[in-house]
Amino acid sequence: MGQTITEKIFSEHAGKTVSAGEIVRVDIDMIIGNDITTPISIRAFEESGAEKLARPDSFALVMDHYIPAKDIASANQAKISREFAYKHDLKYFFDEKDMGIEHALLPEKGLVLPGDVIIGADSHTCTHGALGAFSTGMGSTDLAFGMITGGNWFKVPETIKVELTGKPGQHIYGKDIILELIRQIGVDGALYKAIEFTGDAIQHLGMADRFSIANMVIEAGAKNGIFAVDAVTQTYLDERAEANGGLRAEPKIHYSDDDAEYCQVISIDTAALSPVIAYPFLPSNGKPVEQAVKDDLKIDQVMIGSCTNGRIEDLRIAAKILKGKRVARHTRLIITPATQKILLQAQEEGLTKILIEAGGVVSNPTCGACLGGYMGILGDGERCVATTNRNFVGRMGARTSEIYLANSAVAAASAIAGKIVDPRDI
Repeated sequence: MGQTITEKIFSEHAGKTVSAGEIVRVDIDMIIGNDITTPISIRAFEESGAEKLARPDSFALVMDHYIPAKDIASANQAKISREFAYKHDLKYFFDEKDMGIEHALLPEKGLVLPGDVIIGADSHTCTHGALGAFSTGMGSTDLAFGMITGGNWFKVPETIKVELTGKPGQHIYGKDIILELIRQIGVDGALYKAIEFTGDAIQHLGMADRFSIANMVIEAGAKNGIFAVDAVTQTYLDERAEANGGLRAEPKIHYSDDDAEYCQVISIDTAALSPVIAYPFLPSNGKPVEQAVKDDLKIDQVMIGSCTNGRIEDLRIAAKILKGKRVARHTRLIITPATQKILLQAQEEGLTKILIEAGGVVSNPTCGACLGGYMGILGDGERCVATTNRNFVGRMGARTSEIYLANSAVAAASAIAGKIVDPRDI
């Protein structure tokens, strides 16, 4: 019986052939921590009596949720991580001087690679599966075990195969594809399973689209999402190597066998999709944009950014729509580039000028607004169109506020109109 990509990655790391359902202990190629969850890991690490990291060059600590600090509590929280980073002289420590949202920053730095096993104490660690890696979120104490031992235990997941067919139409992006998948299978439809994306439509998806798709598989309960490496992936890796003086290690590329066993096969015709809007209060509550237009939903705030849709491609999409126009008087527009490099590139391309002149606020890279921390809190009864990944009750502020998840084109067009509109009509 053949193997899936996920099974092959675990087999390579375990030094033996494994299949779905087996429990294996393997070394971790990259452990990712952040300023919110890592202090718990650090406490567990120190209480264990450990004095040094098992694999210090396989640990990256990224300050991204409340950076710069919003209050004394967040400043003290960050202080714990900083002191640990300095004490252990971490090679991969990213703070305000070189900041970015972790799931955008590490690929940009060439630190997560095809064939890796990656864990992070953040549920959207699955983003890195876009590069052909096994990447998943774990708890802070699981992270501590990895810090202490260099490895961890995993149950090899079964794999759902998602066949993406056709060519996406105008203003159809990775965000729409993943929202449509979640709409079809629900928030627990892939519980503890891998989701492998295949099909002829993938050739039309850039890395930004793939990162968005992999990022949100957790919203269907998946353990990981994964794409096979192709020419698009290789070009991305080559660019990262050139920009960073090389990659962290040599990629290990795997492909699923023709006779690999899948627990389910789902097909999505991307050519038939309209932009998908996830209504409150679940990412699975997806509806075509035509329905949202009919519902005449007035919007108080638009947020473009996050680890899901804060890449340069998203800013280009938004700027193209907003150029020469103004955000509606009753609507606020917040744009959060996912990394400093993206922000600089947006400035060089003239995108930030367009966004600001349209009435937007461009912030530093941060997860703040997405998780309802700061830099975009919603008040009672307010509605927000967001390119983020979750729209749970109270996710971005008041429990009576509402979040509508959408792609960057829908978000930008809705900011101008002051209500949800179809960007294809602009």
